[in-house]
Amino acid sequence: MDEIIDLTQALIRFKSMHSNPEEIVRCADFIETYLKDCEAEYRRLDHQGTPSLRVLPKAGFCPVLFMSHIDVVEGSDDLFVPRIEDGRLYGRGSLDDKYAVALSLILLKDSLEKLRASGGGQEDLPFGILITGDEEVGGYHGAENALKKIQADFCIALDGGGLKKIVVKEKGLLTLKLISKGKAAHGARPWLGENAIVKLFEDYRKLSSLFQSSSLDHWHRTLNFGIVQGGKSHNQVPDHAEAVLDIRYTENDDVDALIEEMQREIQGKLVVEEKEPLFHGGNSPYLDLLLEIAGDTQVGFEHGASDARFLSAYGIKGIVWGADGDESQHSQSEHVNIASLTTLYGYLSSFIEAVSKMK
Repeated sequence: MDEIIDLTQALIRFKSMHSNPEEIVRCADFIETYLKDCEAEYRRLDHQGTPSLRVLPKAGFCPVLFMSHIDVVEGSDDLFVPRIEDGRLYGRGSLDDKYAVALSLILLKDSLEKLRASGGGQEDLPFGILITGDEEVGGYHGAENALKKIQADFCIALDGGGLKKIVVKEKGLLTLKLISKGKAAHGARPWLGENAIVKLFEDYRKLSSLFQSSSLDHWHRTLNFGIVQGGKSHNQVPDHAEAVLDIRYTENDDVDALIEEMQREIQGKLVVEEKEPLFHGGNSPYLDLLLEIAGDTQVGFEHGASDARFLSAYGIKGIVWGADGDESQHSQSEHVNIASLTTLYGYLSSFIEAVSKMK
């Protein structure tokens, strides 16, 4: 565990935010050096400036794939100085997702050492790893691009869930821009104009009526009024306003029909900015094996989206799973609970050993 914690801390020190792309590249370079020291055969995939690294037993295939990412959301400088306190490792990326990168690398190194000691080699690995650099901004140049070149029976996206919950489905994502047009006039004579901001809010109230479902588990579609822009001066009636709507949907929603219904309800115009599918992990003997090893762990779902959504498009079954961190991702107090990381390492080590016997 000391090795995993030390490596995680080293990774946290890279300010690998998308406002600082050279740090993402430097972090990938650091991992590349680590892989060379392990004498692992790897491939670096740089796509549209986004680095990814993969290690597989043989070209293009592995039974099980561990997926993680090195990019992080924005944070102040102090968050990139890792610290350990009360059994927790704090720092930006400690939970999302650099502990998982470190864990994957240590599992790889340990497995290669064991195989070589018994006369085997990398071709005998029962798993591979994929480390990407753009999960926080959609994963289109990292996971989506890299997974095109990988065949796997099962993938564990080490990027969510917790020791007691293996995530087998996540909501889909729909991002819409709501545009409202008005008529400009002097602020002293508002009756001569049409206020686009007022019209925008009227449209939002109408749209919110389509998102009134409620349940204890919140497994229903939701709407967040995220960004609002409009107006150029306090003494002018604005003739243009727009907002960005974040919608999360479930398998019970017909997304195209929902967009049409929303457009019928309003005066303004809706523009589709992003439409991403749900993640459905699917049944797998590998999941059954994990549930057997992990004891009282249960399957569940998450409301957010991750790179796991790309798995279904390439016919790969999988889950989202990971260590505990009290849901502190993206917060000022982001941390991973070290005890849970120890337990997760034990589970995955047992899982790798069991998978090697299934080959």
